[in-house]
Amino acid sequence: MPERQPMTLFSMTTRAMSAQMTRMNAATSNLANAGSVSSTEEGAYRPIRAVFAVELDRASGLAGVTTGGLVRAETAPTKRHDPSHPLADKDGFVFEAPVDETAEMVEIMESARQYQNLVQALQTAKQLMLETLRSQ
Repeated sequence: MPERQPMTLFSMTTRAMSAQMTRMNAATSNLANAGSVSSTEEGAYRPIRAVFAVELDRASGLAGVTTGGLVRAETAPTKRHDPSHPLADKDGFVFEAPVDETAEMVEIMESARQYQNLVQALQTAKQLMLETLRSQ
């Protein structure tokens, strides 16, 4: 297995930005599928969430975040009686995706704000490095 480079502020921030982007994409996918229906409970869309993992760099002592993947929620879809719907089953039911639009919007706003904070941290680090070089 190849030796990894020590984690730096820039690599750590880049990984965190990538994790926030994954989080935001999952929430937007959930929001896009809100209100979607299926003829079966198994076929109904289930919300997804990003799973994060801590990554410790022993060489530098820094801990960063990585995306461990996506998981589907175990929330049951909403069973709704709508016999006129083209996807209704033989009993007239459709199964609606269990997506809370308000919670997804909050998730998007939180991840966007965290992303902005990470960009600001990078800009501050860059500015401090430039000031240090100028004072030499």
